[in-house]
Amino acid sequence: MSLINYASREINCKIVYYGPGLGGKTTNIKYVYSKIAPETRGKLISLATELDRTLFFDFLPVDLGTIRGFKTRFHLYTVPGQVYYNASRKLILKGLDGLVFVADSQADRLDDNIDSLQNMYENLDTHGLRIDGMPFVMQWNKRDLPNVSPMDELDAVLNTLNVPYFPAIATQGSGVFETLKEVSKMVLRALSQQ
Repeated sequence: MSLINYASREINCKIVYYGPGLGGKTTNIKYVYSKIAPETRGKLISLATELDRTLFFDFLPVDLGTIRGFKTRFHLYTVPGQVYYNASRKLILKGLDGLVFVADSQADRLDDNIDSLQNMYENLDTHGLRIDGMPFVMQWNKRDLPNVSPMDELDAVLNTLNVPYFPAIATQGSGVFETLKEVSKMVLRALSQQ
């Protein structure tokens, strides 16, 4: 749920990147961070785990306008991909405004994508959050690799809610901002309706 800072006249929104380990969540965040003007972004904070990383940073997009005189500040988070960090995943989901599920397109990672998606739904349930109606997009990452599943297969298996999805090659920045732009628009639309 977004937080309103009346002193700075800002609405703070939380967008979480979820998905299997090594699927490209971190690469998405790092790419966004590298392309945003330093004066409009916060710090990139990485909380290292043994095998994965949890990243966080915030930024204030200046070109998305205001809502009732308040600027919107987006805080982007990733969750640890490994299952044994589930407590951290649950905690990071608390208070979210939008979700991006980053799937690894490689055919041999399909089961990992399914497991991670199921885990996300279960963790949302623990916070009493319902995915339907929530700003939510999916990304089929690693489209440049030779052993990827067809996008219509990923859509049929993973996108049962029929949310917007984007092909991506996060290492090259392809699809990264398209994904973020869509979920940001959905978050702003939801806020303006409150």
